[in-house]
Amino acid sequence: MMISKRLARRIRTAFAVALALGLAAPAAASALNVYAASSLRDVFTQIDSSPTFNFAASNTLQLQIERGAPADVFAAASTQEPQALFKGGNCDRPVTFATNKLVLLVPKGNPAGVKSVYTLRKGGFKLAVGSSGVPIGDYTRRLLRRLGLSAALTKNTVSNESSVANVVSKVALGSADAGFAYVTDGKIASDKVDAIRLPRYAQPPVRYQICAVKRDGADTRGAAAFIAKVRAGRGRSLLKAAGFGLPPKG
Repeated sequence: MMISKRLARRIRTAFAVALALGLAAPAAASALNVYAASSLRDVFTQIDSSPTFNFAASNTLQLQIERGAPADVFAAASTQEPQALFKGGNCDRPVTFATNKLVLLVPKGNPAGVKSVYTLRKGGFKLAVGSSGVPIGDYTRRLLRRLGLSAALTKNTVSNESSVANVVSKVALGSADAGFAYVTDGKIASDKVDAIRLPRYAQPPVRYQICAVKRDGADTRGAAAFIAKVRAGRGRSLLKAAGFGLPPKG
């Protein structure tokens, strides 16, 4: 069907106006990007399910942020990574918002018969631990040194895992006879693993810190709001219910 030149001009004009209006419309607000330690995967989504989360080992997330990843909030399972970002000008001053403890996890029913951490002395077990440099891996090695059990890492078949989530997965699937993780991870996977308590005196101090990331285009207001939720009454209640320890309010 033929159309007149006048009608064609009107169509072109209407299209141009519609396009201009579309370009001028404000873009939909993007979700806040929260980079957090694997052990926070359940409780953070309970505190606020709206952000986009990236859960991984704290040292991996630190490296991603240093390389320009679009994080707005960083929450680590130790003080080392956020403090390093702070010193490098990549985040605001970190604050401690939770603590944790280590346990020895075994598959449900404990088929290998690991009665305590000292059982690992005799060797011959399949043991899952965090890699050196990963917070859970460094905490595990510190705990074993305090117990005089560092040799357990050479007497047993050890798989070095990139995150605590991987340690828990190995144990839950029965691919490892035992693995070192956090109390909170034992609670999350309690239908598939049993937790063996570790001597209190050997426990390393496990402190979680959180900070707002400093970068071009960061959602500073959203980051502050999320951090406030984590540290507020409801956030603290959810952390406590998940098995985390709480620092004094401040």
